[in-house]
Amino acid sequence: MFDLAEIVQKIAILAPPILLAVTMHELAHGWVAYRLGDPTAKQAGRLTLNPISHLDLAGTLVFFITQTIGWAKPVPVNPMYFRKPRQDMIWVALAGPATNILLAIMCALLYRLILALLGDGTLLTGSFLLSIRSVVQPVIIMAMVGVQINLGLAFFNLLPVPPLDGSKIVEGIIPVSWVYSYRKIERFGFLILLALIFTGVTSKIIVPPIIFLSRVLTG
Repeated sequence: MFDLAEIVQKIAILAPPILLAVTMHELAHGWVAYRLGDPTAKQAGRLTLNPISHLDLAGTLVFFITQTIGWAKPVPVNPMYFRKPRQDMIWVALAGPATNILLAIMCALLYRLILALLGDGTLLTGSFLLSIRSVVQPVIIMAMVGVQINLGLAFFNLLPVPPLDGSKIVEGIIPVSWVYSYRKIERFGFLILLALIFTGVTSKIIVPPIIFLSRVLTG
């Protein structure tokens, strides 16, 4: 039997870090592309902090189910605006995962800072300490979830499966003569991703580094 209160509480805890991770990931792609000369994302209204502009329904549901991996609506990019299309696309593709790793570090620092303050009995004691803990407990959990969500989004998007960021990086590295054949995979990309997720292959690839780095960052 479903516990409605527990479900609402879980959504309330997961929503802020997921929305922040997704929004900043896509905004980073669009901003780097814009700085390299491509106005497509700006013209499409995607250089925004409004998460609704970036959410993908299926990817968001996967986020809430797995609490580790998922995806957003890709930011439109036109490499024809770039001076060096192949090289610049690598930077655009890397911008999203790099931003998520930076956010994971920031969430970990927040997590450590709060625990350090609460753990200092010379500053906070007795009932006051307990009241402070009850107030900041959701923030502690959100910070911890933020580390995992951002690392998950970063590593998941680095998988070399079109249309994920990793595929754009691969396209910029492999010989030009191979690119057309490689892009043929994209029509099956969504099905490949679902197969990798629900067969557990994705978890075996990216969950170990996520767990390792989460422990390193949060101590």
